[in-house]
Amino acid sequence: MPTPKAEPVVLTDTERQVLTGWSRRRKTAQALAIRSRIVLACAEGGSNTAVSEQLGISRDMVRKWRTRFLTGRLEGLADEPRPGAPRKITDEQIDQVITKTLESTPANNDSHWSTRSMATETGMSQTAISRIWRAFGLKPHVVETWKLSTDPQFIDKVRDVVGLYMNPPENALVICVDEKSQIQALDRTAPTLPIMPTTPARMTHDYVRNGTTNLFAAFDLASGSVIAEMYPRHRHQEFLRFLKAIDAAVPGEFDLHLVLDNYATHKTPEVKKWLLRHPRFHLHFTPTSASWMNLVERWFAELTSRKLRRSAHRSVIELKADIQAWINAWNSAPKPFVWTKTADEILETLAAYCQRINDSGH
Repeated sequence: MPTPKAEPVVLTDTERQVLTGWSRRRKTAQALAIRSRIVLACAEGGSNTAVSEQLGISRDMVRKWRTRFLTGRLEGLADEPRPGAPRKITDEQIDQVITKTLESTPANNDSHWSTRSMATETGMSQTAISRIWRAFGLKPHVVETWKLSTDPQFIDKVRDVVGLYMNPPENALVICVDEKSQIQALDRTAPTLPIMPTTPARMTHDYVRNGTTNLFAAFDLASGSVIAEMYPRHRHQEFLRFLKAIDAAVPGEFDLHLVLDNYATHKTPEVKKWLLRHPRFHLHFTPTSASWMNLVERWFAELTSRKLRRSAHRSVIELKADIQAWINAWNSAPKPFVWTKTADEILETLAAYCQRINDSGH
């Protein structure tokens, strides 16, 4: 039985202006923003299926808000009243809390709002502020790090590296290479207490430093196995020694495509001369400030979380032996990491993010 054709949506100039404002204002409640985008897409002639695919939502959701708009126009996009006790907090108060959280800081020069300071500012309870923040996913106390690459060859390097990951060349190995420098041999000032029912494992907050080592690692994209060497220093001489170790470990019939960052030791004249004498090595550099593209960094994260963070070592020799034992265990059952995002998807995501922060007023 054929699916009935959805009723077309025709907007007045005023309605289109209001819906566009709701959909673009970054500080609007996201529920209202997505409803506005649904109606605007429907007004362009899109079917329920086409709009759901365009916005990445369910077809039932598109059908619901198309019908609600046709019935109640702009007022139909608001949430209907729910049964129960009447609300004590108005929409204007919620909007005030959200706007203050996103667009201002406390008058006492604190760097961010707390539930207590926001409650004092708005005359509401801390519980109410907490509920509003949870409902809209606001966390003023949380700060994450970020950095956009300024590499003039960013797009070309992204396409190059992602192309290697998603379509490796034939008769060749793609190897992700990097160094985890200055790994410290830390010994806690008291023994670690074991985990018990209702009590997590406990470690002293202070420690004794017993020296450092530098781990050079090469992660095989296909198998997940790792070639690793540890050296006391982190110079181009050690990098050359590591390249020779990779050359000795990999059969000569394979070309080697190495993914590296832009560290100076990777580009010294001595390294370039050695590479000219070993033409099976091909270097591919990640963009500046984009080491997240190097999959060996993901392996370093495994090493840190599963071994180094909770370990204690009384000497560098003990640290190196512990790391090598963990690497041997990893290589006995290696786990490859699969890259899933295409270069176009990465670039589109970054472009959208740049557009958002470009409108933030910073």
